[in-house]
Amino acid sequence: MMQEKTVNHKAWFLVLPVLVLVAFSAVIPLMTVVNYSVQDSFGNNQFFWAGLEWFREMLAEERMWDALARQMAFSAIILAIEVPLGIFVALNMPKRGFWTSFCLVVMSLPLLVPWNVVGTIWQIFGRVDIGLLGYTLDALGIEYNYTQNVIDAWVTVIVMDVWHWTSLVALLAYAGLQSIPDAYYQAAKIDQASRWKVFRYIELPKMAGVLMIAILLRFMDSFMIYTEPFVVTGGGPGNATTFLSIDLVKMALGQFDLGPAAAFSIMYFLVILLISWVFYTVMTNLDKREGN
Repeated sequence: MMQEKTVNHKAWFLVLPVLVLVAFSAVIPLMTVVNYSVQDSFGNNQFFWAGLEWFREMLAEERMWDALARQMAFSAIILAIEVPLGIFVALNMPKRGFWTSFCLVVMSLPLLVPWNVVGTIWQIFGRVDIGLLGYTLDALGIEYNYTQNVIDAWVTVIVMDVWHWTSLVALLAYAGLQSIPDAYYQAAKIDQASRWKVFRYIELPKMAGVLMIAILLRFMDSFMIYTEPFVVTGGGPGNATTFLSIDLVKMALGQFDLGPAAAFSIMYFLVILLISWVFYTVMTNLDKREGN
């Protein structure tokens, strides 16, 4: 006779404080945003039902679609650079000894710098009068001005993000490499497998799980980027680096259009949720195929 398995639900009490914290820090603010998105206010705390008017207005707003296009382009460029670069750095990091710890510490340093400080560093770094990068490029006869040239502004923001966040991908990829048993490498050496085949059939499949996490984290963070480009370029020149987050803040705080801004933020959230779900589904299916 089979013995029934006893399930202990007491562990849920340990999760309860986290659920309460999430309710106050996420759910309640979200409900407030939803409330503003379906109402209109004329001051004096008087609200009037607006229904889906703000959503229709935002969907017809050309500036939102332009900001979305810029945001998608930025996230795609960031992922295309940081993921391969992070894997390359992880593959070339020492596996044992003193230099392993040294490299891990050095790679972690950019991640410790606050976002607003990163923006300030690169804002000064790129200035022609006092910045090392701007002054060097000017001395070499290369015209560089991230405040007036669109390409220079984009290059500055992209290089800044690559400097700040490639370490995250590299550290996650390195952790995946460290989990591979030496027996796999010994078998590949016996079979005289090339370096590319070792990477393709041993290292890459073993890194698939951590790479999925890295890609999801980098996509969500790059899609919500605000502080760094705002500090460096302020969304300019013109609207060249006005991403969705910057446009949303301008609408909510600059123009104080709370209804449209709330509708905008909900659609912003749904876009991030949808694309993250697509990323996760596709990469999980690829991982299952590799496993089979």
